[in-house]
Amino acid sequence: MNEEPLAGGVANAGAVVRVGDDVLRPANPYTPAIHRFLRALRDAGFDGAPSPRGVDPDGRERLAYVEGDVAYPPYPEWVQSDVSLASIARLVRRFHDASRRVGPSAEQWSDELADASAPRDAIVVHNDVCLENVVFRDGVAVGLLDFDFAAPGRRVHDVAQFARLCVPIDDDVNAARLGWTPHELHAAPARVRLVCDVYGLDADARRELLEIVADVMHRVGEFVRRRVAAGDPNFTKMWNDIGGAARFERRLEWWSENRPRFEAALG
Repeated sequence: MNEEPLAGGVANAGAVVRVGDDVLRPANPYTPAIHRFLRALRDAGFDGAPSPRGVDPDGRERLAYVEGDVAYPPYPEWVQSDVSLASIARLVRRFHDASRRVGPSAEQWSDELADASAPRDAIVVHNDVCLENVVFRDGVAVGLLDFDFAAPGRRVHDVAQFARLCVPIDDDVNAARLGWTPHELHAAPARVRLVCDVYGLDADARRELLEIVADVMHRVGEFVRRRVAAGDPNFTKMWNDIGGAARFERRLEWWSENRPRFEAALG
């Protein structure tokens, strides 16, 4: 059957295709663990992740195609709504609850975006819940994609990363490049509160989330730098397109100045 290229992503940009009811994408050293985890999620009652089919002889993993809409930059207006954001929070909560039922894992996972403070009995979390990795139907999130960076971690760490990407928690210049409207940027503290309310984070976890945000911003910048230094063409292109190191430095400075607004919203 013909291979239909699918848009989105950075690490696997241009290498993900749809073939009938399946998706083919590059496998990696963690694919066996990811597939076992995805099957266990299904057994635990979570239907919001792709069903793995296996790994083809050419080294590509095969997953069931998840029907629906995926938003790519510049993000359309419908995906910037509070309704869509709240639906992602509910989906992430269902995912975490299912992962808890699966239990902690002794498998080997990617450490590139992993929670450095994960306890020994941590559940497996996604670590990269951005809009490009969420499937929507009628504006409501129904599925999570791309578990390449999944690893054991704290729930609140995963929520902080999701909020950073989907609220977004970002400066005006960076966010505008992705198509975020000025209204959503102005409303970011209230939207973080919405995420915390819908997910069900208590007061201690909300304070922890704000502590995690700066660390995640710093670590993501270092992650991209490592990929660029290694000569990855996709990350090098992204690095150049977004303005290089200045983007990450601007984001950290913005967060330092604006954090009190978020503390007030979550207080």
